[in-house]
Amino acid sequence: MATITMTPPWSSFSMKSSSREHKNSGSCSRPCQSIKAMRIEKPLEELYNVRVERNVSKERLAELGVSKWSVWKTGKCKLPWDWHVDQLVYIEEGEVRVVPEGSERFMRFVAGDLVRYPKWFEADLWFNDFYQERYKFRAYGDD
Repeated sequence: MATITMTPPWSSFSMKSSSREHKNSGSCSRPCQSIKAMRIEKPLEELYNVRVERNVSKERLAELGVSKWSVWKTGKCKLPWDWHVDQLVYIEEGEVRVVPEGSERFMRFVAGDLVRYPKWFEADLWFNDFYQERYKFRAYGDD
């Protein structure tokens, strides 16, 4: 008779036999099996509710009126930043690495990306070279 083992879709397991563990433990009458679980992490965008649209079309930019938004530029630097309101950003040139407060991982956004940062989000922004964006602060209920 066959045995079916079901594992959750969010985990990955591998079985390894270790004769060294068998010799040292003294409690197994046959080679012991060890299970290794692989850690699967959610994307930071999902964890922090940061929305991104990649390679935004000209039609979408026109629909949003991006050409009328304020312009912000910087060079190579690191800035601590916190958002007190939702902000919509269209990156025109360069790239930014966004490291959320308390995280060691980062999100990377480049020219052509439309990014929505949520209210109360805090992060360090790393710019490696010239960077230019257009931005708009969003009022409650804007969608």
